[in-house]
Amino acid sequence: MGEESRVDTVPAPMLETAQPGVRERLPYDGQGRPKRLDRRKQFSLLLMRGDGMRVLRFNFPRPLAVGVFVTVAGLASATGVVVGDYFKLRQLTREAVTFADQIADQRKAIDASNQRIAALTKEMSGWRELHARIQEPFGPERAMAVRNKSIGGATSGSDTRPAMLSPGDELNRLAETVTEAGDNLRALDRLMARAGKALAALPSRWPVRGAVNSEFGNRLSPWSKATEFHGGLDINANTGTPVYAPAAGTVAFAGGQGEYGTAIIVDHGQDIRSLYGHLSKVAVRNGDKVERGMVIGYTGNTGRSSGPHLHYEILVKGQLVNPRAYLWD
Repeated sequence: MGEESRVDTVPAPMLETAQPGVRERLPYDGQGRPKRLDRRKQFSLLLMRGDGMRVLRFNFPRPLAVGVFVTVAGLASATGVVVGDYFKLRQLTREAVTFADQIADQRKAIDASNQRIAALTKEMSGWRELHARIQEPFGPERAMAVRNKSIGGATSGSDTRPAMLSPGDELNRLAETVTEAGDNLRALDRLMARAGKALAALPSRWPVRGAVNSEFGNRLSPWSKATEFHGGLDINANTGTPVYAPAAGTVAFAGGQGEYGTAIIVDHGQDIRSLYGHLSKVAVRNGDKVERGMVIGYTGNTGRSSGPHLHYEILVKGQLVNPRAYLWD
């Protein structure tokens, strides 16, 4: 009864109950002939129980059925779009989290690189002063320009500091510093090549190895016991000890030289000459070219000498200087 009551509540035009064994009644017109139904203007929904004893039919107008179908299809499509957008949004959210982590890591790497670049720039900036100090002994015309340390400018009431440079600006500054340092090193290389030739001409090697019996400067005369000026070094050596040229040069004199006895004078260029006195024998002649380390004579006890040794002098522009200032080797 409950089911029949619910069915019976459907309006008569939409619900018709078919009885078993009874044919469906068709409506008739005024002349007693059955009316012809236009099935194209409506849709019918048939419901049948499992025992096949009863059939319910719902009739719907065609526009209503089409409207319901379109509405259901639209809702289904909208639901699909919303669900698809939801899953896309979840995927984008996960990717955004991943990108945020990557950006944080890259920011840390960039900050570390900036700090390293700044440290390198600071280190290379100090090379300018170093290059200037290296080249200063060669004269102001050889030395590179040194930064003027004069400072000035008006004071500012603002306590703001300039913003940090971007990584690109830091790299540009580093590139400029590297380029400048490269130019300075090439200039220094050319300077050292020229200086190397000059250094090679300096009498920097000991002509003989031995104890120094008498230094350069004032001393007590071994003969008069009075103070006298000694213009070189007296290096202890047995008679016949080879004397080596301390640098390349040209023999300016070889032979007897008064109180020096048998002596040799070598011109090394650059207004530098070296003298070797009290020799027993010479191994070169006037005008000979000698190289560094070449034997030029042998020690002895000739001239004003109290015993076998080598008297060694260096003259720069005709003035006696302390040979120790040149003896590096």
